[in-house]
Amino acid sequence: MIGRLTGVLLEKQPPHIILDVQGVGYELDAPMSTFYKLPALGQSVTLHTHMVVREDAQLLYAFGEKRERELFRELIRLNGVGPKLALALMSGLEVDELIRAVQAQDTSALVRVPGVGKKTAERLLIELRDRFKAWEALPGAFKPLAGEGGNAVPVSQSSDAVSALIALGYKPQEASRAVAAIEEDGMSSEELIRRALKGIV
Repeated sequence: MIGRLTGVLLEKQPPHIILDVQGVGYELDAPMSTFYKLPALGQSVTLHTHMVVREDAQLLYAFGEKRERELFRELIRLNGVGPKLALALMSGLEVDELIRAVQAQDTSALVRVPGVGKKTAERLLIELRDRFKAWEALPGAFKPLAGEGGNAVPVSQSSDAVSALIALGYKPQEASRAVAAIEEDGMSSEELIRRALKGIV
């Protein structure tokens, strides 16, 4: 299994990343919580990974730090939660928001995520409650991604932000409306996605 990769960031089009590791380009999918903190293209970054082997594909998922990856692994252990929904949950909610929702058994935060209705949210919160006993004191432990590259830079226009939201499971019209409602000149796609996700209810 591949547990960690260090290389040069070649492409980042949410939720997809291509990382050049000594001449080999690895394709990875990452939650927006990791995307927001990636360095600029052409700079080095270390990502923790989780590999999923399916009959028709081998997929790599990337995370800025180990605790994010552990959260992802907890989520995909739940009944009915696959990697795509786990990424959507981690993209639509900050990690501490998800932990607080579990502690309070608050469904309102989860139902904003595509593919999660009220009954599904209630079931997930109940299942996560016991699993998160060890996580209850950890919201502040999720540190920003340490990279040598500084702040993220704009990588695309609003169309890429819309594409990223669609890839996370939102309907095309819903994604377009969300981005159009908050778009401003000079905003990066990461910032567009962050604000759009906050605005989708």
